Amino acid sequence: MTTIHTLGFPRIGKNRELKFALEKFWRGEIDADTLEASGRELRARHWQLQAGAGLDFVAVGDFAYYDQMLNHIQMLGCEPARFGFSGQETELARYFTQARGVASEAKSCCGGHAGTDDQGTWALEMTKWFDTNYHYLVPEFTADTIFRLASERLFDEVTEAQTLGHKVKVTLVGPLTFLFLGKEKSAGFERLALLDRLLSVYGEILLRLKTLGVEWVQLDEPILCLDLPLAWKLAFEPAYNRLNAAGVKILLATYFGALGDNAVLACTLPVAGLHIDAVRAPHQLTTVLDRLPHYKVLSLGAIDGRNIWRADLDQTLELVATAHAKLGDRLWIAPSCSLQHVPVDLRGEDKLDAELRSWLAFAVQKLNELGALKLALNKDIGAADLAYANAFGASRSAAATRRASPRVHNPAVASRLTALPQDADRRATPFKARQARQRARFNLPAFPTTTIGSFPQTKEIRAARATFKRGELSAADYTAAMQREIKLAVDKQVSLGLDVLVHGEAERNDMVEYFGEQLAGFAFTRNGWVQSYGSRCVKPPVIYGDVSRPTPMTVEWTAYAQSLTSLPMKGMLTGPVTILQWSFVRDDQPRSDTALQIALAIRDEVVDLEAAGIGIIQIDEPAIREGLPLRRGDWPAYLDWAGRAFRISASGVRDETQVHTHMCYSEFNDILPAIAALDADVITIETSRSDMELLRGFGDFKYPNEIGPGVYDIHSPRVPSTEEMTRLLKKAAEVVPPANLWVNPDCGLKTRAWPETEAALANMVQAARLMRAAV
Repeated sequence: MTTIHTLGFPRIGKNRELKFALEKFWRGEIDADTLEASGRELRARHWQLQAGAGLDFVAVGDFAYYDQMLNHIQMLGCEPARFGFSGQETELARYFTQARGVASEAKSCCGGHAGTDDQGTWALEMTKWFDTNYHYLVPEFTADTIFRLASERLFDEVTEAQTLGHKVKVTLVGPLTFLFLGKEKSAGFERLALLDRLLSVYGEILLRLKTLGVEWVQLDEPILCLDLPLAWKLAFEPAYNRLNAAGVKILLATYFGALGDNAVLACTLPVAGLHIDAVRAPHQLTTVLDRLPHYKVLSLGAIDGRNIWRADLDQTLELVATAHAKLGDRLWIAPSCSLQHVPVDLRGEDKLDAELRSWLAFAVQKLNELGALKLALNKDIGAADLAYANAFGASRSAAATRRASPRVHNPAVASRLTALPQDADRRATPFKARQARQRARFNLPAFPTTTIGSFPQTKEIRAARATFKRGELSAADYTAAMQREIKLAVDKQVSLGLDVLVHGEAERNDMVEYFGEQLAGFAFTRNGWVQSYGSRCVKPPVIYGDVSRPTPMTVEWTAYAQSLTSLPMKGMLTGPVTILQWSFVRDDQPRSDTALQIALAIRDEVVDLEAAGIGIIQIDEPAIREGLPLRRGDWPAYLDWAGRAFRISASGVRDETQVHTHMCYSEFNDILPAIAALDADVITIETSRSDMELLRGFGDFKYPNEIGPGVYDIHSPRVPSTEEMTRLLKKAAEVVPPANLWVNPDCGLKTRAWPETEAALANMVQAARLMRAAV
């Protein structure tokens, strides 16, 4: 019998139950026991969904209150010493301290908190999980890092599942991927040198799981889909020889791409099974089937774990049947990766019209697709005949209607792309000439201060938006409510002494959803939430057809904000690559074509903002780095079309109009030439969690345009002091010419409250003034 399973399941809950429980806990409205009860309830519900769909195992170990990498940091006993834990804290308290940071108890200064030397209050650095929009917390390693089995949580969850009658497959991040995704925090050593110590603890974990009756343990090693240094490749075989000695069956899981030159290594490692991604890289199946030893299981990732389109079951069955013909019962079928990247359940999405809804599958529906494939392979047609026929019949109908639907293709959009001039992505003059004209126009001081765009989304803002969407608030009253919030944000910025203002984005629910709601070719779900990090969830739009902009999207709000002040007001837009990356994108044409369609829509908005008198326009592209293919050989093609898409969106304006962009929570140093080629007049980036480490590459590269390195972390509730931000600015001024430096937070401020926002910005403005006085 063919085995079906999943590499992981969304942990937030269909209705974001985990998000709301976490935020209540952080606000002190519930205690730890109540939070833990919420976690148990969600796990039990999700295990039952897996069992009910006919999966042969339920996944245990994929649940996390904040992040799976943080789970491993705590379980492996390598919490950074800089946090100064005394041993008296609860496990949960230490967990959230590392995730979120804490406010210093030291004396306040300039409305904030001192903490210049209190590095233990900084949260762990956060960055993107491969090329997804999920953010993981980065392990920190020194030559003195020790590992020990320091948490019982995983074993308790195994017992939970077994008590509920489920057969368990434990899922863990593999030891080499765990080390590879961390960072050295002391000089003179390579983190791979810690592998021997780490393997001892992994071995202990595997032995404990075996004693609990766990037969299979999934160890995720997605770094095998990267261009690995030779030393890391050579480390795999001895490492897995040691782990194999524990006697538990290991399923080595790879995903997000092809194994490529690591295929032979992955196939021959001493493990009982191998999982490959056959959605992103179906071509690798032939190689793997040729190389896989006769005794090993192959888990075929045949259902897309990254996107929400319904599988073409006939087409998928052809792929699966090829493997089944050679492997028989040694074939397992699974999603391509963990389902944490898709929403939980399509049921209840009654706002989508029936045709579009029929094209989609969320996590629960993907489990059912696995069940249909299993029935088809096993030809278990007796009592299951009706379910089998219904699943394949619905799949065929969805594929046919989607291909034929007139809503998908817009000839006018195609014609505009065809007629696009080659130089449509170029500004009229080089940066230096534009810089002179912009400085003459705006006459800003040295170290000009600004923010990234959003201000706190208060309960009043959310209530007004919700009542307006329900039809309980008129358009005029909603506009008046949002204008009051915009005026409040402008007045506060003026009072704080900021140099370049933003309108605060009170009217926006999300930086992608807001634009998608006004663009043709997009659809929206009621409850299609996915986790971005911690309690932060996003509801990605669905790009199902050709994209265009019917009417202006932001001009009215931005022009109103500009009318309130003589200071420069930034127009705030989301860039084409980020809209693409943070949406569920149609899979019936190249992503590059969809990106260019979005770019032209944003270009129209940029031109209209300029015509309305807005002289500074920010086009955010925080996702441009995460879109990079995993293999460097594929980078040039991606960077070519992604860079062109951004430049097309930005290049319709005059020299004296200043174009900003913002990028955050990614490593940029290896694509700096491509970032420079975007030719934005000003780039703002996240740097505070890395203590300006990320900025050094810009300095070494001699980044030619202006840059605003973030001087404080907006994802932490702590308010950094003026001294702390001044120290960071001094570090920045050592690697970037001071005349080209801006001063800003790491990211938008929508998740923060006004008191901490005002306190932090006051300290930031004071830090900028101190820097001006020093130069």
